[in-house]
Amino acid sequence: MRRVSLNARNASQDIHSGEVEVALFSIEHPSLETPVRLSTDPTERISDAPMMYATRSRLFGADPQVEPYLFVLASAEVPSDLEDAPAAGSIVLSNVDNRIAEQLRSFTDRPVVHMAVVLASSPDLAEVEYRDLRMMSADGDAGEVRIQISRAMIEEETIPQFRFTKHRFPGLFS
Repeated sequence: MRRVSLNARNASQDIHSGEVEVALFSIEHPSLETPVRLSTDPTERISDAPMMYATRSRLFGADPQVEPYLFVLASAEVPSDLEDAPAAGSIVLSNVDNRIAEQLRSFTDRPVVHMAVVLASSPDLAEVEYRDLRMMSADGDAGEVRIQISRAMIEEETIPQFRFTKHRFPGLFS
């Protein structure tokens, strides 16, 4: 059973609630100096020239003063919790800058994506959180970029390299 804060529960039951759900993403890769932090809500204006909005949160180890989650025009599907399927979701970014596609094409291995859904009034409290997902694909056109995220594929997990012999694992044979 998933735990939900009282504020989120009240907001979901109140038709006229002013609460806004925000999806926060942290994308990590060895080729990036710092994680890319993205938000789906323009919670606070952080710059006038160029005009930039962001959400300040401590989730995923971010320092809210110097590492805000930058607002992007995006929609998100949270990973499903179906028993038969892997936890898979997606992020659809509006393709407003060609550098987005350039950055996504530069990866040769899969970046790690952390995702959380928070309320705009309490951005440090994750209502739903998904850690250590992998970017499986990034497809786009002139209008949008669709990023598929999922858990690491079980086929990529390493298998035990040692045989269970008396010499290597004596505790099994006593």
